[in-house]
Amino acid sequence: MKSNIKLHQIIILIIVTAIISGLASGVIVYSSFNKNAGISYKTINNDDALKQFLEVYSTINDDYYENIDKTKMIEAAIDGMLKYLDDNYTTYMTKDESNMLHETLAGEYQGIGVIIENRTIKSVFENSPAEKAGIQIGDEIIKVNDEDVTSLDSSAIANKIKTSTDKNITISIKRNNEEKRLMLEISTLYIPAISKSIIDGTNIGYLELATFSSSVTNQVSDALKYFEDKKIDGLIIDLRSNTGGFLSSAEGVSSLFLKKGKVIYSLESKNSKKEIKDLTKSSTDYPIVVLVNGSTASAAEIVAAALKDSYGAKIVGTKSYGKGKVQQTITLSDGSMAKFTSAKWLRPNGTCIDTKGIEPDYKVELELKKDNDGNITDIIDTQLNKAIELLSS
Repeated sequence: MKSNIKLHQIIILIIVTAIISGLASGVIVYSSFNKNAGISYKTINNDDALKQFLEVYSTINDDYYENIDKTKMIEAAIDGMLKYLDDNYTTYMTKDESNMLHETLAGEYQGIGVIIENRTIKSVFENSPAEKAGIQIGDEIIKVNDEDVTSLDSSAIANKIKTSTDKNITISIKRNNEEKRLMLEISTLYIPAISKSIIDGTNIGYLELATFSSSVTNQVSDALKYFEDKKIDGLIIDLRSNTGGFLSSAEGVSSLFLKKGKVIYSLESKNSKKEIKDLTKSSTDYPIVVLVNGSTASAAEIVAAALKDSYGAKIVGTKSYGKGKVQQTITLSDGSMAKFTSAKWLRPNGTCIDTKGIEPDYKVELELKKDNDGNITDIIDTQLNKAIELLSS
């Protein structure tokens, strides 16, 4: 494990058909709409405000001078209702957006299995369609289904793949100034949520968590068995740029480290407050350092705070994002989804980190190397170096 971060690791985009551009997954609790929860149909029928809405809806449908897409109008109405709440994390998602979020947090996606930067292949997933087709690191994607994509960004290329009407697509790549046309089959691929290694020249484990998908707890559990076999002296958990995921996954991962009975977090809603504790027998006892930055958010902050307050881990890096709210979802009959804030969470010490973030024990900025023109040429991972120093001493 090297102590430098390569530039492409900061800015790479995965060509997958499940990743929503700019996704902030947050802390998600999925639920289905319950017509008997809190409000009855009788109450709805007697709701004067709703009657007003239906009057306007009916009149516009009947009398507007042009044809109307009723589905899009209702989508706009729901979106406006949620925007009224003035909460950044309360949003309406179309059926396609909802499906992509489900797919992403499920830890699987439909795609070809490559990581790119500016159309250049930076990584090829093991056993993926891309690997089987012979795509290599350094190849440049120039065509998708024989359509030139050299003027498109990574998100647009991903959309080309997503919207392909055939499971079999052609990808044309340039390698050594020679064009190769390859046939690939779009497949359901497993998204690795973690990476693990032993720091070179030490007996310190390194565990990076990219997201809190539904499969991450099992992946972390397997990684801890690997570290146990290696008899590590300490562990670095890298949560930098991890924007969150499932609340249940944050609980599951935290429980792998904490002793039974230790508090993971508290959940405070409009009407109640509940303390969530570790109920498992599994735990670890080696020293842990957690790496965070300004993009460490939500479920990742829950884990960082739990390890800090209930385990005694040290936190290194820069202040985390500060998202102390939990979102619940309503999946509507047409497959679209409303995501709204239903509670806030408190760290084990009782504080809410919303808009405040988690302050590191050791504030360390990355060291940027620049050329004479001010362009960044390399990034020295001083945060990782500090973590290694702490665990070595």
